[in-house]
Amino acid sequence: MCGICGVYSASGLGDKDWSGVRRMAEFLVHRGPDGAGFHFADRVALGMRRLKVIDLVTGDQPIYNEDHTVAVVYNGEIYNFPVLRRELEERGHKFSTNSDTEVIVHLYEDKGEEFVQALNGMFAIALWDLKRKKLLLVRDRLGIKPLHYLEWNGRLYFASEIKALLSTGCPREIDTAALSQFFSFEYIPAPRSIFKNIKKLPPGHMMVMENGASRIASYWNVRFTAGLADPRPEEDYAAEVVSRLRDSVRLRLLSDVPLGLFLSGGIDSSSVAALMAEVVPGHVRTFSIGFKEESFDEIPYARQVAGAFHTDHTEFVVESAQVKDLVPHLMEYLDEPLADASIIPTYVISNLARPNVTVALAGDGGDELFCGYDTYKAWRLARRYRKLPRPIRSTLARKVADLLPASEKRLSFEFKAKKFLAGIDYPPEIANAIWWGAYPPAEKANLFAPDFQALVGGNPFAPIEEELARYSPEDELDRLSYLDLKLYLQDDLLVKVDRMSMANSLEIRVPFLDYTFVEFAASIPNALKLKGMTTKHILKKAMEKKLPPGILERKKIGFDIPLGPWLRGELRDFAQDVLSSERLKSHGYFNETYVRRILEEHMSGAHNHRQLLWPLIIFQFWYDRYLKG
Repeated sequence: MCGICGVYSASGLGDKDWSGVRRMAEFLVHRGPDGAGFHFADRVALGMRRLKVIDLVTGDQPIYNEDHTVAVVYNGEIYNFPVLRRELEERGHKFSTNSDTEVIVHLYEDKGEEFVQALNGMFAIALWDLKRKKLLLVRDRLGIKPLHYLEWNGRLYFASEIKALLSTGCPREIDTAALSQFFSFEYIPAPRSIFKNIKKLPPGHMMVMENGASRIASYWNVRFTAGLADPRPEEDYAAEVVSRLRDSVRLRLLSDVPLGLFLSGGIDSSSVAALMAEVVPGHVRTFSIGFKEESFDEIPYARQVAGAFHTDHTEFVVESAQVKDLVPHLMEYLDEPLADASIIPTYVISNLARPNVTVALAGDGGDELFCGYDTYKAWRLARRYRKLPRPIRSTLARKVADLLPASEKRLSFEFKAKKFLAGIDYPPEIANAIWWGAYPPAEKANLFAPDFQALVGGNPFAPIEEELARYSPEDELDRLSYLDLKLYLQDDLLVKVDRMSMANSLEIRVPFLDYTFVEFAASIPNALKLKGMTTKHILKKAMEKKLPPGILERKKIGFDIPLGPWLRGELRDFAQDVLSSERLKSHGYFNETYVRRILEEHMSGAHNHRQLLWPLIIFQFWYDRYLKG
């Protein structure tokens, strides 16, 4: 696990470029505190910071082929590297290390750009082919590991994190379309970033620089194939879920350093715990985070699972006082606004785990693959609701929802009812994004200052249309799952986990996102995923004999923090200071009257506006650090 960076120019590089790459690497030390490595040539300079996980002795990068004509730096893990190594050795390749990195250079020698098809892992790769004067940048299929790039001053710069690219001195100009998307989605979908000239290489894509020209192409995408296969008994699917997930867990236990598991007590992480306990009985370390507020707290469930599998369990309670100190600190690692409030407990649990382990498994991906979110139930309910007469839909239901008292509970009926109605009149794909996001269109129309509104413009939901233009599953529910994989998981959840874990030099592995498991899950009929109003039916069926009673049928809580009551209570002064008129005037992007109104309504208890206020707070901290500071 590492952080990588570099620069390419067809016209040649010099000492200034090489020192610039060394400086870029310094901004990635948290990703790789165990060492640094560089490769300097006439057209390319590669840099990396290493976190030692596999081959602690001989695995330093860059790593080369036998005649040093291919050089690689990369961030991630190749889980199937032992099998690939044996195959390569049988074909005559000579290895000088025991690392997973070295299989990349030899695979490239054999297969050229097709080498990536053989890799099973999480990775961001930079490969320099000296003979062909060609640079390859490759990102893993699901986007577990990040890779950003910048074309500026006749050069291509790339890095694991935006902060390293900013060290080049490039202009820091906001992409107003990305800003608009942030307030709709709570994150910024790839390939955009908050900075106009910095892009994200999309997952499953390869960028090639050759003779001064660049091309970007997709090498993988998930396809939903349930309708193409012959029907199978439910029991067959359930058995295969267990078998494949167990294999995925086993692959991700490959490590030369201690490893553990983030355990929430939900079905996904509990399933990973159960299968880890089968593969390495008696050697599982688990870590959990909880809250004093009961509707947000999952510690009792995590404790039940830990007890069932006799794990070495550690837990920690997050309190509001930590937020004041953590939010400014976390801006150092986010680089662009991300309004997922669970960045805070993710950072805390990573910090808690790191003194004990260098690697931890997590349950991310299960909800997207098996229709686990309440938004999927909302989709089913919406299909019935849209059949009601329009007067009932547009008038009566909204009046009733407006009368519901504000609630501080996690996913209260009042919160879900108002969210549901905010998206109900839009196409299902847009409605799903509105149910997830911060600002529905009606609210967002009031957010920006009039002068700035004209600059924002455009369709904030364009990323949905762009993804569906590349591939659109025939079934409507499959389309929602696909979009959640390509947007919410990719650009929110995986970004959050990567940045907060690597801020603590901790590697996270996600068994549900083994690409072969993802392809298998996409072949399961969605009637076995969302059965009536029961989410994750087939996963629950698969794990029913392995998990403790009550875990399978417990109500989903989700990884969130009690922002509503905290902002009204202990964080009241904090929120009012961050969103003060003086700080908002520093850029003039927002309608101050509107911001003051939603802040006052929240503080009075008339409304729970946490999902409107938190993106504003995060943006303001980001702006103060990266543009004003």
